[in-house]
Amino acid sequence: MNPQNPSQIFIYTALPCEAKPLVAHFGLKKDTAVQAFAVYANDGICLTVTGLGKSAMAAGVAYTQALFASAAQPVMLNIGIAGHKEYALGTLFLADKIIDRDSGRNHYPPLLFKSPCATAGLQTASTPQLAYDQPYLYDMEASAFYETASRFCSGELIQCLKVISDNQGSPATNLQPKQVSEFIAAHIPGIESVIRELSALAAVITSPEPELFKPLTKSYRFSANEQRQLKNQLSRWRVLTDGQPLKLEGMAFNRGKDVLRWLELEINKTDFRL
Repeated sequence: MNPQNPSQIFIYTALPCEAKPLVAHFGLKKDTAVQAFAVYANDGICLTVTGLGKSAMAAGVAYTQALFASAAQPVMLNIGIAGHKEYALGTLFLADKIIDRDSGRNHYPPLLFKSPCATAGLQTASTPQLAYDQPYLYDMEASAFYETASRFCSGELIQCLKVISDNQGSPATNLQPKQVSEFIAAHIPGIESVIRELSALAAVITSPEPELFKPLTKSYRFSANEQRQLKNQLSRWRVLTDGQPLKLEGMAFNRGKDVLRWLELEINKTDFRL
């Protein structure tokens, strides 16, 4: 990988057949200097094929981040296949809840954009689940991916996209690598949409704090999510008005949500005038 062009987007797949259509679409080249994992990259995207299972995924994420990550807030995606009792083969889902079947731990990836596909809960287990006894998607890596990725960036920038590869009518024992690649390839537009949304969010998170950000967060209580919204709205106001000051004199707010609501109204007025 060229250190002068560090990656900001990191994609992790368990299987080579999951990675194949992504490597081709994004024009990624194999990094032959890396021996521990198969790593493919261009100037902005790094894809690692980790191998099956939670331990392999955790190792792949940590290894790649240690070697290549330089962005303050990298975008991190786990893209692959999952099973479900009845969902149609080839359907794309974004995980809104990740359950580790072995430990019982739950993770809730924050979703701050409109998903291009349906969302669903995802359960990760150490062994293939062929009974489909729970109302979730099934995989073998997502919980380890999310737990490890959370050490390197903000939770909003960590997402799991899964394509249904097997169900009760077509169990995992019937899976063929070519079919898996075709399932992933069919959803590249949706994958690109998520990457665009997360990249835009990363830009907001890492942008300099607007002038009023600290005074407002000291005066009113904002959750972590609300602080990001505040930063985004103040930055948007600055761009739309070419830096005009906000008229806060005489305004009375009880909490951060009130500030955000007022800011949204002011921005909408500006949009209308434009």
